[in-house]
Amino acid sequence: MPDERRLEVLRAIVEDYVSTEEPVGSKALVERHRLGVSPATVRNDMAVLEEEGFITQPHTSAGRVPTDKGYRLFVDRLTTVKPMTVAERRAIATLLDGAIDLDDVVHRSVRLLSQLTRQVAVVQYPTLSRSTVRHVELVALMPTRLLTVLILSTGRVEQRLVEMAEPLTDDALVDLRGQVNRAATGQTIADAVTALRALASELPDTAVVAETLAEAMSDHRSDERIVVGGAANLARYGDSFDSAVRPLLEALEEHVVLLKLLGEATTGDTVTVRIGHEGPYQELASTSVVATGYGPGDEALATLGIVGPTRMDYPGTMAAVRAVARYVSRILDEA
Repeated sequence: MPDERRLEVLRAIVEDYVSTEEPVGSKALVERHRLGVSPATVRNDMAVLEEEGFITQPHTSAGRVPTDKGYRLFVDRLTTVKPMTVAERRAIATLLDGAIDLDDVVHRSVRLLSQLTRQVAVVQYPTLSRSTVRHVELVALMPTRLLTVLILSTGRVEQRLVEMAEPLTDDALVDLRGQVNRAATGQTIADAVTALRALASELPDTAVVAETLAEAMSDHRSDERIVVGGAANLARYGDSFDSAVRPLLEALEEHVVLLKLLGEATTGDTVTVRIGHEGPYQELASTSVVATGYGPGDEALATLGIVGPTRMDYPGTMAAVRAVARYVSRILDEA
């Protein structure tokens, strides 16, 4: 583990390389940063950092660039996550406060994350299996046709049409609506499914409604739904990221790959950073992923984050990911 002075040198190299895209030399470090030591000492520190694998020299007589190991140490030793500016916080509030439903929240979050970080943003829809039932509405479209509307704790809405064998009177519809809500409201998906199927066995005439709702809750295909935005941001890296652009663009089309990249949802206060070779796919070893969980209260129902080159502004990116996750969680909590 480098001593504190060498950590300062490493931090300066990371910051300069991220901002300039050029290998960093000792002279530039002394000129740009108040390290309090001579250029000779900085050169010695850089030699030790290189020997220990934290930086590398891409070309003879060139400056140094951070390695994955160097970025890892830089991220691990961040004492605080860079605070969001007033303008950035205002932008988050302005964009997300206008969302009208869960789909709108997810799509606005993707757009916002990609704008704030200038990276590729990925937002997973809240998983159905971790939700609870907030309300069930039954709407008569015709005497023998009902629209069932399932509203979950995430703000997610599932709708199904039901064809009844016999027409339902208004009083029968009110009674059925009450029984379904008593059985399912406030329950986890698994418990609600059990309760609704028990209700179906008790009320044969309306079993089709209870069974339809149970099937809607059991349908986990949408658990793998994600939204991606900001792919055009990859163009700004040019040749320096060219070898990773094609596999990353291919990955953006494979939702299962992106979900594995994001990893398991954690709490909104825990930002996970996976750098280069730490990720699950070697063909994406030139990329890093910054992600966190989001959901109402302390519950993480899904994950959001960004994917980009290892040469990124980690403090700023981590702050943006955490801030957007907290804001989305608050919206879901209030929905």
